[in-house]
Amino acid sequence: MRSFLPLIVIPFPLMTQRSGGRRPGRFAAFAWMVLGYNILVILWGAVVRATGSGAGCGEHWPLCQGLVIPHTQQIATLIEFSHRATSGIDALLVVGLVWMAFRRYGSGHAVRRYAVASGIFTVTEALVGAALVLFGWVGNNVSTGRVVILSVHLVNTFMLLASLALTAWAASRQLSADSSAAVPHPATPGKGVYIAYVVGILGAIAISITGTIAALADTLYPAKSLAEAFQWDFSAARAPILHLRIIHPLVAVLVGGYLLVLAVIALSSPGPVAVKRMARRLAGLVLLQFCFGAVNIALLTPVYMQLLHLLVADLIWISLILLSAESLGWQAESVTSSVTPAPAGVSVA
Repeated sequence: MRSFLPLIVIPFPLMTQRSGGRRPGRFAAFAWMVLGYNILVILWGAVVRATGSGAGCGEHWPLCQGLVIPHTQQIATLIEFSHRATSGIDALLVVGLVWMAFRRYGSGHAVRRYAVASGIFTVTEALVGAALVLFGWVGNNVSTGRVVILSVHLVNTFMLLASLALTAWAASRQLSADSSAAVPHPATPGKGVYIAYVVGILGAIAISITGTIAALADTLYPAKSLAEAFQWDFSAARAPILHLRIIHPLVAVLVGGYLLVLAVIALSSPGPVAVKRMARRLAGLVLLQFCFGAVNIALLTPVYMQLLHLLVADLIWISLILLSAESLGWQAESVTSSVTPAPAGVSVA
């Protein structure tokens, strides 16, 4: 588990740095905290799906059972309502993140752009969640519409995590620039490098979409044994979604192997220390995910293993995005030149 902890803790040693009587590290720390909180909200959303609690609030949105605070006589209502409540808190945190980015950074700065993207994807995340409820694509629904909207939900969630991670990353690079003469930018990568990372990002999305479909199939059609599960996968008499479930492990092995190669190439090539550090994390997480995937299948996907599997999937995605950012130099402008100065005598958090 150590391999992914630095994703959260890296910015915190920088919180004590000062620049002109201000503490720029607070924003970076807050951005990483919002990212971590989003991961928790995503995991709780998986609990809603795995326990079949998506219909716990009925066909009401944003209210639950037509009430602001419902009477939680059923556990499904409690689970769904708590997910909505934590999602509402998340929306407020992202609004605060965007507001702080505009207060702290100048026009055109990367932090602003990534924070705005986080706000946009937070809104679309809420709209997709509302669609799931209002169209009845929850509970035991196994329609094509639910499969499609869950795939859209997954892609939007990944875009939100990427935007939040890049916001925190760009703010942390700003701190590095404040404490040194400059942050060295990587040499301009060739076209092949861009293609390699784009393929990796698209592959990671493909893994997660097929994983979402497999998880839904496991929830709706729980098998009593591994042999029964394999029999259902290839039985023409079974639901079509069960035939799609077998695609996920195949895609995961192929793309996971590709990501390992990508990480090894990044480690063996000359480049910044940050690139190699993120490549090591990516490789470690992919290997860990292979183990979790095998255990998940062997144990017939219990809820706790689904959550661990999803957690590592999210961390792999974040590591891949940050590795791509470090390798491709996504933060194009100088991070030392666009901090908005605070008025005299005013401390900006």
